[in-house]
Amino acid sequence: MYELRGVTKRYTRGKETVDALAGVDLTIADGDRLVIQGPTGGGKSTLLQMLGGLDRPTAGSVELDGTDMARLSEAKLTKVRSENIGFVFQSFNLIPTLTAQENVETALVPLGVKVKERRQRAADALESVGLAERLGHLPAELSGGQQQRVAIARALVKQPKVLLADEPTGNLDESMRDEIMEVLEAMWKEHGLTFIMVTHDSSIAKKAPRLATIRKGKISVKENAGA
Repeated sequence: MYELRGVTKRYTRGKETVDALAGVDLTIADGDRLVIQGPTGGGKSTLLQMLGGLDRPTAGSVELDGTDMARLSEAKLTKVRSENIGFVFQSFNLIPTLTAQENVETALVPLGVKVKERRQRAADALESVGLAERLGHLPAELSGGQQQRVAIARALVKQPKVLLADEPTGNLDESMRDEIMEVLEAMWKEHGLTFIMVTHDSSIAKKAPRLATIRKGKISVKENAGA
């Protein structure tokens, strides 16, 4: 479970001070699926970075299962990220010289998983996203949708509790967007993940069971009974 209390992120640009997040309070239960939307520059990606331990707040607390990530040492924070949180981004961030299977394996290296187990878990993860026949393909040999599936497999292969996705369909056409959303929703249900996603896409946002809107660093959350 996430508990955010009074989270503020302040940036200084010359003589100007900007609050990307301004006193955000937010609770996200285990297994929740939350979509975050809002205008460009409103604080969406900043909030996701806080949830992922990729940045620290200027003020406030970001607790994951009772541990305030904002107060951890960098080494302990890296351990929390590696063991508990999977990330999917708009850019696929695949290593071009590695195969699909090898790219997925990279998520297991920091966890000390042995080579044989890494290979098997990577193969299983790729099979779960429909890429069992593409294990040996390089990123350049895959479509955009397939590359994003590899990125999803890489995020999930370490069996995280939380999946954070920042505009995961932003570089895809409509048909590929729908395919990737089906994969993400299937993985959420199958693994019981806490799934938090940032999107500009209103068609995705309106299907979310829980929707957070951020404007000028302030957040509002509503339940979507029709989702």
